[in-house]
Amino acid sequence: MKKQSKPVILILCIVLLLPGCANISFNGSNGHKYEEFLVIDVFDELANFQGIQSGWFAKVVKDKFNMELNIIAPNVAGGRKALIEIRAAAGNVGDLIISEGERGALQEMVTSRLVLDMTDLLKDKQIMRYQRAIDNLNQDITPVGIYGIPSEVSENSPLIPSEGLELTFGPYLRWDLYAALGYPKMETLEDLLPVLKAMQEAYPLSESGKPTYGFSFFRDWDGNLMNAAKQPACFYGYDEIGFALAMADGSDYQSIMDDDSMYMRVLRLYYEANQLGLVDPESIHQNFDETFEKYKNGEILYSPWPWLGQSAYNTMTNRTAGKGFMVADIEDMRIFSQGCIPEGNAKTVISIGSQAKDPERLADFIDWLYSPEGIFYNGAQASGGTAGPEGLMWVMGGNGPELTEFGKQAFFENDTIMPEEWGGGIWEDGVSALNYQTVALVELTPDGFPYSYTLWDSVLAMDETKLEADWRAVMGENSTKEYLEKNGKIIVAPGTGFTIPAESLEITTIRTWCQPIILEYSWQMIFARDNDHYQNLKKEMQDTVFSFGYEKVFAADLENAIKLNEARKLAIESHGGHDGAK
Repeated sequence: MKKQSKPVILILCIVLLLPGCANISFNGSNGHKYEEFLVIDVFDELANFQGIQSGWFAKVVKDKFNMELNIIAPNVAGGRKALIEIRAAAGNVGDLIISEGERGALQEMVTSRLVLDMTDLLKDKQIMRYQRAIDNLNQDITPVGIYGIPSEVSENSPLIPSEGLELTFGPYLRWDLYAALGYPKMETLEDLLPVLKAMQEAYPLSESGKPTYGFSFFRDWDGNLMNAAKQPACFYGYDEIGFALAMADGSDYQSIMDDDSMYMRVLRLYYEANQLGLVDPESIHQNFDETFEKYKNGEILYSPWPWLGQSAYNTMTNRTAGKGFMVADIEDMRIFSQGCIPEGNAKTVISIGSQAKDPERLADFIDWLYSPEGIFYNGAQASGGTAGPEGLMWVMGGNGPELTEFGKQAFFENDTIMPEEWGGGIWEDGVSALNYQTVALVELTPDGFPYSYTLWDSVLAMDETKLEADWRAVMGENSTKEYLEKNGKIIVAPGTGFTIPAESLEITTIRTWCQPIILEYSWQMIFARDNDHYQNLKKEMQDTVFSFGYEKVFAADLENAIKLNEARKLAIESHGGHDGAK
């Protein structure tokens, strides 16, 4: 990272650490700095909500910037490609754009004059402390300029997991029901099925009287492949690069169409689960929000992510009663963890649209999102996120930050009502709908503590509930990350700012032909009538995509996966080959 002069750093630190500075507003003392009220269109590929941002985060944005966020979400509206092409044809994707930054996507928007050069807009702003990451993203873009800011920026080693106490992926089970079975051992992924079936038989109806299921899916995040079928591959160290699955350490690469790939293994697992009555039959029609409600109501028994099952169901009331989602052990798993990325994550970036109503105001907003206060506000969520507004949700105590009683209630109970001065409404309904993570959760504030409140000493020392007490007694550690680290069950993909290059028109065309076939057949295979039907669907899928030229796309994806692994090696070398934080 390009270093600022010491006087500038000193001044910045003094400003950030002054009492009350956490709540500095961009408003002038005589009213809004921004006199005209604006509704800002935010094209956001990560958002799971479409419409006007509401609640407390909306009030913060209104008070600071005199604007309202109108979220335009491909996940909800029906696919990135179609939606972005329609808006691009009109010459206006959005005022603020959160979108893919690799495979030539950012360059394409620059060439099409859909995004602004932010060089002058960001000059001398505090976000430029991340200049190394910003330069890395924009270095090959022409003409020269700053057209995007990468997400998940970090100053830690590429070998340090970027998550908090919970990793992004893992086999999370309703621990209370798992405990009632006597904590049966699971040697492989397939051992989930008899365990989930026994849990379902013991608990056939949720508290609301609806049937329970082991698995519940949604289509919102499907892309090159069925998203739900990719998640368990991460339990074994793989992540997707197009149609390829790549091991975090570069030791193995797979085509998702291979008979013995992890993707096919998971589709088979889900097919067998459906034959056992473990798959929610409404999966094929529902969206993320509908799925979340089912977790919240206790209808689903397994979650591939902590921030779904735990966020929805692990209220203080449930945890005190010993109920909730906790990670279970599968003996042969090694869970994929994304290492910190000093150059930032180019997969998703934030830009200002070329037709933006007030570019200066949006530059101020982006700068705020990457500021300590903005990181706290924008990243606030119940499961492992940041702590939200200081003073309301947390305070600085004598031994570091600690949650207020209101903060504990908001994070660990559903339907907590916000004070009127914060706009009222329910806390969780008012969290930022951007779903955009500016820095890694393990990053430190100017005061030297992690942004993720789950890593605070005060939170770690909080009285454990019946749920945590039982899990710790069985697993022998205090947290998920401790258990996984001490038992060699994490495989870290070193963080790198490597950007997958633009692909040829031929590859893009074939990919576009193959994607809907892979998705449609993957869903059909899960709900196949019997084994013969399953095998026929599988063969039809493979034959069809190979007739389109699938192997050419996989070869390109494999080449990118190998280049990514080389970049990961270089990232370790450039950081001195060690795993300590800066």
